[in-house]
Order: sequence, then C-alpha cells, then structure tokens
Amino acid sequence: MVRLTRAQQQVRTRASVLAAATQEFAEHGYADARIDRIAARADLTRGAVYSNFPSKRSLYLAVLLQSVPRTAALDAPAVAMDVAAAAEAFARVWLERLPLAGDPPAAAKLKSQSLTGVFDDEPGRSALAELTTLEGLLVALALESCQPRDAGRRVRLAELILTLLNGAGHLAQTAPGFGDPFDVARACRHLAGLDVADVWNPPHLPYVAAPELCCDTWTPPTELTDAISDRPVGFDSDGLVVVLGTGRLGAAEEAVRAARPGDLVTVAVVTSDPAETGALVRLRITDLAARLRRLFGPAISPSMRLVLDDQAALASAIGAGAAEDTEAAIRIRAGKIIARAYGRGAAYAAATTPVAEAQRERDER
Repeated sequence: MVRLTRAQQQVRTRASVLAAATQEFAEHGYADARIDRIAARADLTRGAVYSNFPSKRSLYLAVLLQSVPRTAALDAPAVAMDVAAAAEAFARVWLERLPLAGDPPAAAKLKSQSLTGVFDDEPGRSALAELTTLEGLLVALALESCQPRDAGRRVRLAELILTLLNGAGHLAQTAPGFGDPFDVARACRHLAGLDVADVWNPPHLPYVAAPELCCDTWTPPTELTDAISDRPVGFDSDGLVVVLGTGRLGAAEEAVRAARPGDLVTVAVVTSDPAETGALVRLRITDLAARLRRLFGPAISPSMRLVLDDQAALASAIGAGAAEDTEAAIRIRAGKIIARAYGRGAAYAAATTPVAEAQRERDER
C-alpha cells in the first residue's frame, strides 16, 4: 500500500468526519446530533473530530457548505428580464432548496440549510442580522441591473422578497405541504410593483468625519476571489477597498451608493471567529451568489466585489483588524492609497474623498 503523507491523511480524516456528520445530522438534526456517534460512524476518536472541527456548530456549517450548488453560469449570457420577472425568477431558484412534504424532519432541515437552533446566542443573532442586510444589498444590486441606471434603489424590494422566502422556508419545515411555492414566486413578482419609498438618506452620514489624506504605497494581496462572481480579484483599477467585520456588514451599501461613477468597490468581510461566524458568512454568501449567477450572469453586480477575507489578508494590507466591529476603508488612485478612514462611517468617508485635495496632497509629497 502507498503510505499517505500527513496532509493526505488529514484530508482523508476530514472527509470521513464530514461524511459521518452528514448522516448524523440527516437522521437526528442539529440539536440531537452527538459528536460521539459521529466519531463512531467515521471509526475515529472524539479528539480526531475536534482536531478538524472545533465545535458541533462548525461541523454542521461545514456539512451545509458541502451542499452549496456550484455553477459556472457567469460564462453564459443572462436572459434579459425586467425587475418583476427577475424577482419571480430569483424566488423560483431560491425555493428549489425547500424540502418535500414527505421528507424526514431532520433531513428536511439539512436540505433547506436550516439554522434553527444553531445561532441562538446574541453574537450569532447579531451576525445573522448584519449578514441578512448584506444579502439584501446583493439581491438589490442584481435586481437593479435589470432597470435603467437612474431608476432607483431596490433594497426594500429585496428585503421584502427575502422576508417572504425565508417565511416560506420556515413553514416548509414546521408545516410541510402547506402553501404552493409557485404562488410564493408569483407573489415576489407582484412585490416589484409596490411603492415602498425606497430612498437612500441615512441620517448619520452628514456627521461622518473626513478621511485622512495620504500618498501611501499600495501592496494588495494576491490570490483572492470575488465571492459574487467566483473569479479572481485584481486591484489594477482606481476605487475603494472596504473592510467590514460581521457586526458592520450593513455599511457595505454606504460605499456602493456613495462611490463615484466608474469606481470599483471591493468589500472584504472579516471575523475573529473563522470556524463559526466566518463559516456562516461563507455558507450564506456562497449559496446566494451561486443562485444569482444562474440568473443574472455577468450583470450580477457590476459595481461591487465581495471578498470573504478569512485570513484577514486584505484587512492587513490596509492596516485594519479582524474584530466584529471593524470598519475601515481606503481610496486607491493610480496605484497609491490617497485616503484612509477608520471607524463608523469609514466606507462613506473613503467613497466621498475629495479627489482634487488628495491629488494636491500626493503632488506635494
């Protein structure tokens, strides 16, 4: 027999744990699953399980991540749709995850990527609230790609759609067989016709401090991936780089809305807990992005890139940390950092940097 290297053995062990955990969660659900049984199924010790996954929650998230659909649909042209048609199409794609009425309860929750009972603590609930806000922005940007550029914001519509879909998902678990998913999809189409007064006027923005002007060397990390397009991220263009902890994800829209025409906005998500909170972000964003790519193709998000910065590589490059309340941003121009901002409002501050003043600062240096 060929002797496995240590790295190969670790890969095999991890795969065995995931296979055993998938069976355990499908039979018993998250709450009643036991690490002892998972170890026994994999013919391993508890220690071997915990050496690969620090907690049952991190293991459950890893199992769910395995089920995220993979798609290369960005290489195919998207079908032309108006906003109403796009809302219905997105709902149909999202509803594919719903379990069937006859599925066993535990398996149904696994299929629908249920997080019921998984993040009941306050840090988990806060992270989910911010993450759902970011999801709303991503869906809104996709919907906005189906309308004229000056036709307005679609965040309120996206949030209503996600509210309806998540409610349908909850009912599919607690009252299987109730309702018709096609009716839910059609309802999402009709939501596009509501007047929801979707304006962009956060009251705190006038009080955001101006950024620090500078002329610093910009050495970005390499081998990063845009979670939205699933393509490599390059930093050759002028624009903004924003680093947000999982407690500040709602600030992503401040950068997107305040950015100048032609700016490339890169948002990096960081966390001090990659195994759990980071895995949660990766699960939700990777799944949502895969579904959006199926529908919208290259037009999915022309104004924003999203990096899941698990190793805080991009955060380190701009001098930011990885705490949950992190908000830091820089403006790049001609390969140099011309402005920096840190703290609440940093994304907006960097986006609205007076470029002429920054250019004078650069020339003086």
